[in-house]
Amino acid sequence: MRRMTCIAASVVLLVTAAGCAVGPDFKRPAAPDVPGYTANQPATTVATPTQDGQPQRLNQGQAVSAKWWTLFGSDALNTLVEEALKANPDLQSAKAALRAAQENLAAQRADFFPTLDGSHNSSRTRNAKAIASPLKSNADLYSLHTSQLVVSYMPDVFGGVRRQVESTAAQTEAVRFEYEAAYLTLTSSVVNAAIQEAALRAQVRATQEAVKVANQLLEATRKQQRAGLLGGADVAAQEAALAQMEASLPPLEKQLAQQRNLITVLAGRYPSDEITQRFELDALHLPAELPLSLPSQLVEQRPDIRAAQAQLHAASADIGVAIAARLPSVTLTGNVGSSEELLRMLFSSGTGLWNLSAGLAVPIFHGGGLMHQQRAAEALYDQAAAQYRSTVLTAFQNVADTLHAIQADARSLQSAHKAELAARKSLNMAQRQLAAGMVGSPAVLQAEQAYQQVLVSVAQARADRFVDSVALLQALGGGWWAREEQVAGSS
Repeated sequence: MRRMTCIAASVVLLVTAAGCAVGPDFKRPAAPDVPGYTANQPATTVATPTQDGQPQRLNQGQAVSAKWWTLFGSDALNTLVEEALKANPDLQSAKAALRAAQENLAAQRADFFPTLDGSHNSSRTRNAKAIASPLKSNADLYSLHTSQLVVSYMPDVFGGVRRQVESTAAQTEAVRFEYEAAYLTLTSSVVNAAIQEAALRAQVRATQEAVKVANQLLEATRKQQRAGLLGGADVAAQEAALAQMEASLPPLEKQLAQQRNLITVLAGRYPSDEITQRFELDALHLPAELPLSLPSQLVEQRPDIRAAQAQLHAASADIGVAIAARLPSVTLTGNVGSSEELLRMLFSSGTGLWNLSAGLAVPIFHGGGLMHQQRAAEALYDQAAAQYRSTVLTAFQNVADTLHAIQADARSLQSAHKAELAARKSLNMAQRQLAAGMVGSPAVLQAEQAYQQVLVSVAQARADRFVDSVALLQALGGGWWAREEQVAGSS
């Protein structure tokens, strides 16, 4: 009997281990077979000069650095990003969600093994004398102590459990890449916020200088009015120009203050605990080289694509789970224990009890529910496949948009630099004419005012070039795969 039991158990285990899981086996979607991101091959050299006078280059096939923000050459920015990575609550929340998913996966894998439960029950009973005592002593008043171990096992004959674990593992992988996406979003947000702060600070400074010059120009206009050289209309026009210039300053100051609050919160602090770093455009360096991954690599690098792929994998495995639910299931149960009136006699000779049972459950009629659940799982797979394709298309669009923005904003910055040179040249000429007595101070002040207004546009144009570089590095996936310290379970 013991040999037959062992043989039967071995056969069940072999069938479970060797059996094929029902449902489709997941196959990763192939990388898009496209030659590039845009209809026309983008230029590898961007005409905008960097601080060292060299053009910015796009290096096709170059890997994205894990700490890509260091390309901007700012120690203050590097420190701020590291602080945000340690203290940002959104990233901490994403990491906690990943730990929970990994623990749920470990719990799901326990379904592969038998369960073993122990129990003990003590009771005090008095039977009516008309009822026969269940005990050997024939006592009507007695105590009964029972201890048991119960083993239960459901052989995974059709692979339903394997498919369920496969689905949970894929969902855990999706959560992992959601963490990577949160990591990339945080670092990109911090860098962009620092760039925007630097641009706003430059615009505020130029606008303040323009307001100062406008005040001086108004005072000069009033002097000319008092001398009879100008009329009241000229003074009113200058007053209106000054008011307009002053009105443009508070919104910039508001945006700068709000930007400081944003950066502080991204670093995991309250706005009252303002960060110490302050950013200037001149302290940031436009990367001389930017990586440009091959299109075939993008699907491996983008966290959102990898998360969508994991969701597609989970949907595939769920079809197998639904199919297995329509097939027979086997349950094996056994218990062994001891029952005795006296607790000290428990487990003594003659007190043992045991039971072995096997059950077979076959779905016969469920009103079509199981069939429709399978069809629903198949429809959800089609939905996940469409969402995956949409994610891939959006990712390629992100890269294409960024490449176009790099070229267009490079031309915009060139135009802004030309306007700055022209305004500076005009100011220098006015200053020389003033020194030669050929013009009055109002002409110089007007040239100075125009120059400061151009600087506002130049600051934003420079910031756009920095933001474009960040956008490309973000669109390419941010280099998470090259990070030395990755979350548990990553590969």
